[in-house]
Amino acid sequence: MSTRLATAGRLVDTSKALSFTFNGKHLKGFEGDTLASALLANDQMLVGRSFKYHRPRGIVASGAEEPNALMNMGDGAHFEPNQRATTTLLFEGLKAQSQNHWPSLEFDVGAINTKLSRFLPAGFYYKMFIYPRPFWKHVYEPIIRKSAGLGKAPIGKDGDTYEHFHAHTDVMVIGGGIAGLSSALAAARKGARVLVMEQTAAWGGRAAVDEPQIEGMAATAWIDQIVAELSVMPNVTMRLNCMGAGVYDHGYILGYEHLNEGGTDAPRHRLWRVRAKQVVTATGAIERPLSFAGNDLPGVLLAGAVRDYVVNFGVSIGDRTVIVTNNDDAYRTALVLKDAGLDVPAIIDARPDADGPLARAARDAGIRVETGKGIAKVKGGKRVTGVAICGQAGEGAVLEEIDCDCVAMSGGWSPVVHLWSHCGGKLTWDADNAMFRPDADRPPTDGNGSGFVTPAGVANGHLFTAEVLADGFAAGRAAAMAAGAEGRAGQAPEGYDEAQEPILPVWLMPQGASHALRSKAWLDFQNDVKVSDVQLAAQEGFESVEHAKRYTTLGMATDQGKLSNINGLAVLSKALNSDIPDVGTTTFRPPYTPISMGSIAGVARDELFQPIRKTPMYDWHAENGADFEPVGQWQRPYAYVQDGETVHDAVNREVTQTRESLGLLDASTLGKLVVNGPDAGKFLDMMYTNLMSSLPVGKCRYGLICTENGFLSDDGVVARIDDQTWLCHTTTGGAERIHAWMEDWLQCEWWDWQVYVSNVTEQLAQVAVVGPNARKVLEKLGGVDVSKDALPFMQWKDGTLSDFKVRIYRISFSGELSYEIAVDAGQGRAFWDALLDAGAEFNVMPYGTEALHIMRAEKGFIMIGDETDGTVIPQDLNLQWALSKKKTDYLGKRAQQRSHMADPNRWKLVGLETLDGSVLPDGAYAVADGTNDNGQKNTEGRVTSTYYSPTLKRGIAMGLVHKGPDRMGETIKFTNIGGEPIAAKIVDQVFYDKAGEKQDV
Repeated sequence: MSTRLATAGRLVDTSKALSFTFNGKHLKGFEGDTLASALLANDQMLVGRSFKYHRPRGIVASGAEEPNALMNMGDGAHFEPNQRATTTLLFEGLKAQSQNHWPSLEFDVGAINTKLSRFLPAGFYYKMFIYPRPFWKHVYEPIIRKSAGLGKAPIGKDGDTYEHFHAHTDVMVIGGGIAGLSSALAAARKGARVLVMEQTAAWGGRAAVDEPQIEGMAATAWIDQIVAELSVMPNVTMRLNCMGAGVYDHGYILGYEHLNEGGTDAPRHRLWRVRAKQVVTATGAIERPLSFAGNDLPGVLLAGAVRDYVVNFGVSIGDRTVIVTNNDDAYRTALVLKDAGLDVPAIIDARPDADGPLARAARDAGIRVETGKGIAKVKGGKRVTGVAICGQAGEGAVLEEIDCDCVAMSGGWSPVVHLWSHCGGKLTWDADNAMFRPDADRPPTDGNGSGFVTPAGVANGHLFTAEVLADGFAAGRAAAMAAGAEGRAGQAPEGYDEAQEPILPVWLMPQGASHALRSKAWLDFQNDVKVSDVQLAAQEGFESVEHAKRYTTLGMATDQGKLSNINGLAVLSKALNSDIPDVGTTTFRPPYTPISMGSIAGVARDELFQPIRKTPMYDWHAENGADFEPVGQWQRPYAYVQDGETVHDAVNREVTQTRESLGLLDASTLGKLVVNGPDAGKFLDMMYTNLMSSLPVGKCRYGLICTENGFLSDDGVVARIDDQTWLCHTTTGGAERIHAWMEDWLQCEWWDWQVYVSNVTEQLAQVAVVGPNARKVLEKLGGVDVSKDALPFMQWKDGTLSDFKVRIYRISFSGELSYEIAVDAGQGRAFWDALLDAGAEFNVMPYGTEALHIMRAEKGFIMIGDETDGTVIPQDLNLQWALSKKKTDYLGKRAQQRSHMADPNRWKLVGLETLDGSVLPDGAYAVADGTNDNGQKNTEGRVTSTYYSPTLKRGIAMGLVHKGPDRMGETIKFTNIGGEPIAAKIVDQVFYDKAGEKQDV
């Protein structure tokens, strides 16, 4: 039975007991335990059931590679499923429940699937669920939905909090073992800024367990010394319980840090968003299991994990442990167990000979070593009771049975190459060590084609201490140099451990195992994929490793094949009679291990999910009767409602006052993107449909932005600031979207263009001063000549109004004399107040978005989101004049030349006037003759914008109508829900001041 040893583990504080529950049973552990070590210390060998066959599952590993020990953790608002017991630190009051069983862990009805396994081989669902067809809806789908998934979905709101942290560093070292520490030491001594992340709760990795000699001292002493040195260096940041989750382009790395558990007020997890010039992946290696019948029973663990539980946590898995291996490293486990006073009946070594220093030490300790042997099968049900020994070269004939309660297996080590591979790093097959390792000649590359990720230590395929330290130090030194550090790193630390004999690749035990044994030899413990399943996939033609993966679900469990992939690839390659490197590997994708949804969201939840954005004048609006509406993430005044008014009354008053005298609009929310660089003009010529590179400095031009499919996406006025700088105005809701759109093209398509885009929307406040008295109020403030000759329409100038530094744009979205004036956001409220004071004699009146919309509709100006819906092109809106004929290309140009885009039968923009002066319903459709194939009335247009015009004293509308501009004066009818159709006449879309005389004064 598994139990706590008298000699406490190095990570456990036995003076601090902790209480926790597992499936409602109260258990005890200690500070420093993981949930897995605490369960094993309480002899809880059975921790779950497998997904497909519901076979008993026990803990098999000690780290992030654990496939079996997944728990429903916590309760209520702090509940989260699929938490890995091996990486969850124990805390007081922890509540864990096993998953994937009913009615209980010990008695699971789903285990009947084991008896039916011959009828449920790999890919059975692709064949079984096709016929009879009516069964899918009424039989198959309900059963699949009921059995799908692991764990329980949380109900209700997450009671924990999470945070994001942004960091920049020269060198990021992922992994805190001796290779990572050596890398960090070299980089830090050279003067680079260094960030070190270690996913576990302790530094040192395997070396702290195995205790090789480093610099003439025990490894743990050297680790403590280096950690102390690094901890006081001002250019070094070190984080424990922090996993390197993913490596992306441009040196972008995600880190995932566990901060607090147990429902405290402090953030539970932190997601690190790091930009690093260079990355060192010192991520170590994962021990591979061996494939033999019954290798999935509770009590069968990786040999390194057995060693970890003894040394780190003072936990023995069993009183009698049989070791089965194909390499020397497993002998260390045997010696550790022997030193702890536990019995090791035998070491079963598949190699013909084993006579290295570790094997001799095992024999000297009185441990029986059987070479050339293998395990035919493991005996037991819900825990191991013994093993049957056979010859490795045979077919599984039992030579001997040995009673035991634990089996420690080791099939060799696979470097953790996931982070190296995330961003395109390639692998090479190391036949001598039976592993894929990073190919130094094909690293992940940055925008300049240079490698920015360097593997180090065991993650680079080095298995001996001296090599690990030297390689780690060299990696850190090289990374620091590449990042620009120029200091001296000094000498690499030196290490020593025992020589080892070569590994013998063993992918099946015994090598000639019968089908009966192969069908009980497991590759993927969570998804129940057997050796025979992979062989079946090859037999049925799934020869691509990616196809075989999906057909069998090998490596598709929550551990993403950390334990199963290499063994599965080897089995597939043999079935195909190919070499392992010819079969290749599956794709490694981030994150390295699952991360919580809460950490991805961070603080973006509740009221911060979509934070309300407020202009500098927001408080004034709120104090003066503003009726707000959401526009994008902004709160904008819809209208300023005075006492005794309806919103409709307020809107009409604002339009009338602005047209007759003076109005102010808070236009701060309009997007403002500064585009700068030697290639900025060329870039904007591609972004906009019209020519921007020819725009003279000091002038403005209205521009359209289309998607690559030709549909209108955004519009706005572009101002030329200097030879290499343009300021692009976007719609309020389009600033972030268009900024991202520009960056997408710059980063993915035109990455070599020298263009820089900055979103300065919130850095500037902007006020539209509109109406016949607009110039007078600015002249009253004084400081800038804003006369027609000094500042003509569609030009801008910098200057000073009163005491405010301003940029004045002579543009108009209302058809009136208008100036849009930008000031620093910090001066926005004061400038607004100054305009109100200066405009008092003109009865100045702020107006909201609805008055803005009415005035632009009276002028026939389009509004993105009203006249556009993702299917509209500029030609539909009579904006052909904004499509440049002088340039060869722009985004959307070729798409607009497609036959259906150039079809003259498209719906096009027109003005609409009801015959009775009423207001058309928003979105109403124009009814045409006949019906469609569904029996519905045909349509020939729709209303895009509709308002009551206080200027014209009647309803006005714009709409898209079939061949609209060719049908001027024609009357068509529009739907009216709950009433008779409304007749409207097709008219020019410009209802007010068509000649533009009022704005050009």
